Order: sequence, then C-alpha cells, then structure tokens
Amino acid sequence: MLPALVRSARNGLFTKVGVRGFASQVSEMTVRDALNSALDEELARDDKVYVLGEEVGEYQGAYKITRGLLQKYGPDRVKDTPITEAGFTGIAVGSAFAGLRPVCEFMTWNFAMQAIDQIINSAAKTLYMSAGQINCPIVFRGPNGAAAGVAAQHSQCFAAWYSSVPGLKVLAPYDAEDARGLMKAAIRDPDPVVFLENEILYGQAFPVTPQVLDKDFVLPIGKAKVMREGKHVTLVSFSKMVGYCLKAAEQLAKEGIECEVINLRSIKPLDRDTLLASVKKTHKIISVEEGWPQCGVGSEISAVMMELAFDELDAPVLRVTGAEVPMPYAANLEAAALPQIDDIIKAVKSIA
Repeated sequence: MLPALVRSARNGLFTKVGVRGFASQVSEMTVRDALNSALDEELARDDKVYVLGEEVGEYQGAYKITRGLLQKYGPDRVKDTPITEAGFTGIAVGSAFAGLRPVCEFMTWNFAMQAIDQIINSAAKTLYMSAGQINCPIVFRGPNGAAAGVAAQHSQCFAAWYSSVPGLKVLAPYDAEDARGLMKAAIRDPDPVVFLENEILYGQAFPVTPQVLDKDFVLPIGKAKVMREGKHVTLVSFSKMVGYCLKAAEQLAKEGIECEVINLRSIKPLDRDTLLASVKKTHKIISVEEGWPQCGVGSEISAVMMELAFDELDAPVLRVTGAEVPMPYAANLEAAALPQIDDIIKAVKSIA
C-alpha cells in the first residue's frame, strides 16, 4: 500500500479535500481540537501529508487527536500500524525520503525509545550525510512528560534528549494557539520535527482569536512568546509548566513581585534573543521544567545566560526541575517528584 501512496504523491493523483471551517463566534478551543483541526487542514492542503501510528484510524486516536480523519481521508492517508515503533517509524522516515510528509504518532514519547535509531541515525542525520541531497520532512508527535498515575515508564520528558541532536527541531506547545500554529509549521517544514505534546493539556480549553482559526495560521519555529510582562524576575518554561509559571506569577503579583513569563514554544532552535531581552529588563531568570535536572533544558538556558548575559545578571540563574528519580506511581510521591507552583514561588522569592 505504501509504495502506491508514494507513487500517488509523486504523480499528484490524490483528490483534494475541503478544509474544515470554524464559526467566527468560537472563542475557546481545547488543545485536542487545535491539534485535530491543524492535522485536518494540512491533510486537505497537501496530498503528500499522511498520518500513521498505533490506533490513529479505527480507534480515532488513543487520545482522539486524529478523531474523524480516517473517515474523511481514508486508510491510505490515516494508517493504523501494529505495535512496532521501530517498524512504522522506519516506514515513515523512508517515505519522507521518497517525498511524502508523514506525521508519525507515538502513543507516548516513552515508546519512541524503541525507534531511537530511526529518529536519530536516519531522520536527523541523512540531510548532512547526503550533502544536502536528501531531506526528511517528517513530524514525530505524541504526549511527552508526566500525565497522572502512569509511573516511571510512561512519564519521562524527552525535551532535553532530542534538543541535543543536530538535525532535529523540537517544539513543545502550551495552549491551543501554540498547538495549531506549531503543528502546521512542523508539517510544512522541510526537516524532521519532534513535537512534544502533554496529555494533561489535551482537554484544557484556551481562548483563540479568528486569526488563530485561519487555515493558514502558522507560528514561526524558533520564536518564543512573552505570556506576561514583568520587571523583577523572568520565568521561562514550556508545555504544561507555562501554566504553572503564570499561576505563580499571578500569586507573586499580589505581593508586589512582577514576573515576566516566557513560553519557549521552540526548544530547538532556542529563542536566545527573547531570553536575553527579558534578562536585560529583569536581571534575574528562573527556568522551570518537568524533566530531570542534569543536562536539562534549564541547563542549556543557564549556559546561554552565563555566556551571553553574565554582566546583566544580579543573581544566579535558578532551575526548578523534576526530581532526580524515576517517576513514582503513588500520587503523593508523584507530586513530590514534579515541580509545583509553590516551588516556583519559593525560587522567585529566594532571589527577588
């Protein structure tokens, strides 16, 4: 079936499908619907785009991100796979080399460990190894980091892992605007993109403007967003922890401490300019992430600050991270292993 799909893509034989529209009065959208609509619109826009992974079709997606797409686009473009990450990731990468634009779903990024060779040695490195002759326009997507009660083998954050690899772009959306704009950007990008979602955020609704709902709304890769302006301390984070930073900033504002909150959106490339501009204003910065402390995203931010903004800092760069431990199953221990809003507040007060 896949060779026929490749031939069809090259020959331009797919039938165009209409793009889903949204009523102008829509003011909120869940992250789940934002991702679903972005996939829908990109499948309609480009015949070379297709989705594959475990339960993406008949079951409508393990988290319903691909809901309705099989019925709309058929099994050639929404492909259920066996439980074999190494196999279907290799198929996806090979089809990208041949000219398709696959969106390869992992039921959780923890399972992508089974396909690490295809992601790193094939997708990330081939453009360089082929002297620029073979690119790999592929999106690897799925839930990353901790959910709730799924323990050590289903809760790891891989942001730092993949952001260390030349040849990969790494995106981590927070709200519905991020999810739509970054997913569209990832699918249209000529290079492999690691797209790190969060299961807890799927059902959370966020305000959206008519611009966000436009079928051609695309966010730039490598550009962070200032979610809240402040003058005393910079809080920088990504994914679910952006919400924690905003809540911490709201509480601290009642005590006269104004925090600037930055949503990275893009882990690689990292938006150094936005970080530097904020530190030049606040002169203090704290990174917040669910991942482990050693060699984390916060470690890279700390290094950037030391290298490029040392004279601007009035206090050490601080990191709020997950604990150095595999994720416990018990709810109380799980909470202790992850950053909480109080942890962010304590960190801010220690340098404010």
